[in-house]
Amino acid sequence: MKQKYNNYLIGSLCAITCEALYGLSYIFTKNATRETSSLSLLGWRFLVAFIIMTVLALTRIIKIDLKGKSLRPLLTVAFFCPVIYFIGETFGISRTTASESGAFLACIPVSSLIASSIILKKKPTRFQIAGILITLSGVLVTVFAEKADNYSGAEITYIMLSAGALIFAVLALAEAILYDDVSTLIMLPINNSDFMIAVFYQEICCSVLAFFLSNVEISKIGVNQTSSFIRISTIVSIVAGAFFLDEKFTILQIIGVIVITAGVYTSNFESMNSRASR
Repeated sequence: MKQKYNNYLIGSLCAITCEALYGLSYIFTKNATRETSSLSLLGWRFLVAFIIMTVLALTRIIKIDLKGKSLRPLLTVAFFCPVIYFIGETFGISRTTASESGAFLACIPVSSLIASSIILKKKPTRFQIAGILITLSGVLVTVFAEKADNYSGAEITYIMLSAGALIFAVLALAEAILYDDVSTLIMLPINNSDFMIAVFYQEICCSVLAFFLSNVEISKIGVNQTSSFIRISTIVSIVAGAFFLDEKFTILQIIGVIVITAGVYTSNFESMNSRASR
């Protein structure tokens, strides 16, 4: 069916773009957290992203209508991502290289398939399982959102950003108060160019654009298929780390990139063929 193929194509393009944006974000996060705290970056990132999304909603550039809808599914999603996920990711990146952080993303598809099988009762295909196993041999933390399939991508994104802004802004302010450093927190984007660049990249490209793309891809191709594209951000982060941060790009990493690519292709092989034949 043509509509199913179009959905798969749109979902795949959204997934590739989204993961490329996430992969590049590690470079900006690494630079920003060299001299500032992880909570400061998270607080500023989600607060500004929330403000941008609110302005887009008020000007009707995007449509958000939550009247009469239960927020419980969205709050559950928001608790895991961005709250738990981004705490782990940002603190992890600040203590590892961008390449290493990207490599750990290879664990996500396994969690995605397990959670999808248990929570959503969706059994992965043999090609998806094979793709995951191939990728894990190349490189050694979250799956959500399909439970909230009654909401638009903009609505899901808005609630996720709202939760992130509330939690991380409060935590960043509490940390600043604890260290008697509130003025430094407020002036960070002005006084630290790396921090400002990281905030703007992450709030626009990751917190708004990539979040939206992620929700669209899940609605179009589902959690299992979406998880197979996550390895693309690993490739981007490794290559970007080598070029922009002068991190080592070894022969083993090159082999890993090749294996990851094979894993992504294998995971999507069956879906591509089945949709093309309809």
